[in-house]
Amino acid sequence: MKQYVIIGNGIAAAGCIEGIRSIDTESHIVVVSKESQPVYCRPLISYYLEGKTTLDKIGYRPDDFYQKNGCEVLYHETAIQIDHENKAVVLSKGSTVPFSELCIATGSSPFVPPFDGLDSVKNHFSFITLEDAFALEKAISPDSRVLIIGAGLIGLKCAEGLHDRVKSIMVCDLADKILSSILDQDTAPMVQKFLEMHGIDFCLSDSVVRFDGDKAIMKSGKVIDFDILVTAVGVRANTALIAEIGGTVNRGIVVNSEMRTSLDNVYAAGDCTEGFDLSFGDNRVLALLPNAYIQGFTAGINMAGGTKSFDNAIPMNSIGILGLHVMTAGSYTSEKDGGTVYMQKDDTSCKKFFVRDGLLKGYILVDKVERGGIYTSLIREQTPLETVDFDLLKENASFMAFSSESRRKKFGDVV
Repeated sequence: MKQYVIIGNGIAAAGCIEGIRSIDTESHIVVVSKESQPVYCRPLISYYLEGKTTLDKIGYRPDDFYQKNGCEVLYHETAIQIDHENKAVVLSKGSTVPFSELCIATGSSPFVPPFDGLDSVKNHFSFITLEDAFALEKAISPDSRVLIIGAGLIGLKCAEGLHDRVKSIMVCDLADKILSSILDQDTAPMVQKFLEMHGIDFCLSDSVVRFDGDKAIMKSGKVIDFDILVTAVGVRANTALIAEIGGTVNRGIVVNSEMRTSLDNVYAAGDCTEGFDLSFGDNRVLALLPNAYIQGFTAGINMAGGTKSFDNAIPMNSIGILGLHVMTAGSYTSEKDGGTVYMQKDDTSCKKFFVRDGLLKGYILVDKVERGGIYTSLIREQTPLETVDFDLLKENASFMAFSSESRRKKFGDVV
């Protein structure tokens, strides 16, 4: 029998386990887990911090998931090297684990710029893992003044988790708008205004020059006093294990549509990888939960001798922040690159669609997100817009925009 080894214990690892077991129900699976927790849903850590969910509900799979799937989980253990020639993983506590097939699902790590004086900050945290949330929760009080560096998804979800639990929250970013990787000049100000109405302050187009204890001295000359610092500038894919043994690595571990790396018997899945983005037409890191699971499941099937391909990955986000829902997907075009932009906007909501070559390439939805998955399917399946009633779809994500034959093929008898 084979021995499968998975390095990492997140969503991609869970997908890999289930992919393996869909083909091979007997062989042993070893999971190397740096954290002490079973697999959980990382986007929910802000809701845990906010008190809207519990540890019992944050789990991604039932308590008996590993036992039922015949997995041995090595908690609080880190893989420090892959001995590819001898097909073994060297662990931090000195032991080695042999493998027949290996999946790297190591995720990403927070990127912390080398701020001058950062070591003088007493209470400094990241916000990536559940253990980060535990540490932050212990440090805060109702009188805490929190400074969050980074107005991306991680920074804003952290702000949400701390909302109503601290005295003040200031979010700073070098960019001139929040969520700059997924929102644009029409939609970012709407979301920012909503968050400001809920007591979250912003300092944009500015950056920290240095820290002096619990003071941040900004490039603009502004001084921000704080008690708690959270750095959420961004993340970087954990690629070292593959790079050190000569595997192909760019911003992430390069994989093909079967999640194979450039090394025999070695696969990769999740936030540590770089694969083909259908909407963009090139390789990119797509650090998103749905993609992580599908990549893991695809890797698992192929590791076990089956055949599966994942070749229609796209960037997509579906988030709620303090009750405001935002969905985005695909890539954004403009008239400069031959695209067309359609927008419907009022004071509190916006729908924006990006079209090129007769195809929907991307969208941004603020507030009005009902049935947004229909737009996502148009991008994934590269559906020619001439075959649907796109004018109707722009108004309402309705199944009736598709022909009766298309509805039956796409959605079955439910429509």
